[in-house]
Amino acid sequence: MSRLTRRSALGLTASAVAGLGLAGTAYAATASGSTNGVVPAAADGGTGRMDGMDHTGHDAPAPFDEVYQGRRIQGAPAHGGAHGGHHGGYGVRIDGKELHVMRNADGTWISVVNHYETFANPRAVARAAVVELQGATLVPLA
Repeated sequence: MSRLTRRSALGLTASAVAGLGLAGTAYAATASGSTNGVVPAAADGGTGRMDGMDHTGHDAPAPFDEVYQGRRIQGAPAHGGAHGGHHGGYGVRIDGKELHVMRNADGTWISVVNHYETFANPRAVARAAVVELQGATLVPLA
């Protein structure tokens, strides 16, 4: 004789709610009649790419290339990597050496050189790193 436990009841309830949510989403997508040119994930050949999507309009910072306090700083959207060219992040270089930068959830930026201070964009991060390095050579992360 099997007994119904609280854990199994909660598991069944969670599964049912998730199933209803997915069914509602699928119904809403098919009821609209428009796919807006998006290739369904099952049709992407297992690459993880959504080739039919328009990626213009992302709020990626503009590329830059300048000399700041005698150091050449460059920044541009990074392509490739583990994401297959999609959402590759942003690459910043100081004198040709990579400065690892990261965008925070609130839209601010940090780097490995000054990770306790946030900046509005990658150019500001690169400039602050140049100031912080005080002429020292940037050693890239492994």
